[in-house]
Amino acid sequence: MNSALLDSIRCPVFRTPLRVEIIERKSKMYDGKSEEIIWTGILFSEGDFFYPIINGIPRLIVEAYDDYPEFFKKYLPDYQERKKNIETNFRLFVKKVKAKNAHTKKSFSQEWNLYNYETDKTWDLDAKGLLDRFLSETDETRESLNGKWILDAGCGNGHLNMEMARSGMFSIGMDFSLSVERAFELNDQPHAFYLQGDVEFPPFDFDCFDVVHSSGVLIATQRTELSLSALTPCVKMGGKISIWSYQPRDNWMHNLFNFTRNYSSKLPLKVQYYLYMCTILPVSYVVKKAKGNPQNWREMMIDILDWFSPENRWEHETTEVESWLWKRNFRQTKVTDQNMWGFNMVGVKN
Repeated sequence: MNSALLDSIRCPVFRTPLRVEIIERKSKMYDGKSEEIIWTGILFSEGDFFYPIINGIPRLIVEAYDDYPEFFKKYLPDYQERKKNIETNFRLFVKKVKAKNAHTKKSFSQEWNLYNYETDKTWDLDAKGLLDRFLSETDETRESLNGKWILDAGCGNGHLNMEMARSGMFSIGMDFSLSVERAFELNDQPHAFYLQGDVEFPPFDFDCFDVVHSSGVLIATQRTELSLSALTPCVKMGGKISIWSYQPRDNWMHNLFNFTRNYSSKLPLKVQYYLYMCTILPVSYVVKKAKGNPQNWREMMIDILDWFSPENRWEHETTEVESWLWKRNFRQTKVTDQNMWGFNMVGVKN
């Protein structure tokens, strides 16, 4: 983690500044140049919460204090006392957050662990295709976003963020899963940053970003509108929010899949993985190859897991999402992309 990212982040619970205790610095190569970053450290909030920096990545999720016990036992002498304070003073809050997040973190980590950064495409697109789609969805250009700060809330494998930075943007890729570890490891762009974070508790100051983009992520949370409410304060006045959502379809196969996932998504994740691998994947592979689809089996499996594994998968009408944005003082709302699966909507903060 470097100073530019440190200046942007806040405690995800209180959105107050964080104090950093640096344990180790290391050099990382960006564009052929070496830059010293905080490799290991601890971030302390003004309240009881604290968060680790592990392998260069800030872990800014509410339950980080309990997700990384071995780290804290090693580097924080009064860890047990601090942990007890949190679980005493915020008992019901942290209990609810942990219950909400347990399945989702594992689900998306399992999904992106399949991804091969050297060969695979993301939703059928290479890095340039991802950037072109992002620009189309946000109704922007490389020129209009040059030098601007972009939050990719739910960045997945992080490929898009590297391409944003390569095009002159300052891009922060945030994901709930550990997919950010591989993205950070492969990142060679000094203006692409990664952290582990929760869209329902974004670890950023108010009025921080020129564009907040979240593609197919909020619909996997407990309530799409509630998660949107957590992100909108991060947008600068005159800045833009860009949200991609699934939409309902009057299609028997679509409805059958949704009916099936209502039950299969409750199974243990490893059971789900092998169930889909042995049932849906073979059929999908044959059908897609017959139609000339160039996806490999990993890309197909990621598509399947993305549909069936998340605990939630909400679908919304365009008018519904537009009403959410208007209630939060976003104007100039419009649909910038739409296909049979879903749509992207943008709005400008007024």
